[in-house]
Amino acid sequence: MSKSLVIVESPTKTKTLKKYLGPDFAVEATVGHIIDLPVKELGISIEEGFKPKYDTIQGKEKVIRNLKKAAGNLQDIYLAPDPDREGEAIAWHTAEILKKKGRRFHRVLFHELTEKAIKAAMAAPRDLDPNRFESQQARRILDRLVGYQISPVFWNKIQRGLSHGREQ
Repeated sequence: MSKSLVIVESPTKTKTLKKYLGPDFAVEATVGHIIDLPVKELGISIEEGFKPKYDTIQGKEKVIRNLKKAAGNLQDIYLAPDPDREGEAIAWHTAEILKKKGRRFHRVLFHELTEKAIKAAMAAPRDLDPNRFESQQARRILDRLVGYQISPVFWNKIQRGLSHGREQ
């Protein structure tokens, strides 16, 4: 049985990582984000300081079950989604879902998938970066506020179907 679990964002990376990390590591993928703001509502409590409400993304229930099963009673989880703020949010949300007493989370940044780079990254894990996570969360909240609040004004005043911001 594996002693540690590595969680990446893309399932295409799992085979390469398994080859270089060996039998002491299980490798699983989140297949992108696993939670997000709700689809059919604003999902942000303005009254509570713009607090977001997250839901499991439809179709990701099986991914979450698989991650929980793979994590089992393991103490060390290496979170290795992409090294950008979206990846940091995926790592943060994954840690929240897999949180358990005595469990340790390590953030690993893979900048290339060579044996040397993978082993170097695994040898130098860091903590999750709350600033990078909050940066992604702030951008996501602003996207939602702009998309949900301003786009309807454009529809009524200018032309139906126009959107303002990244939210459709």
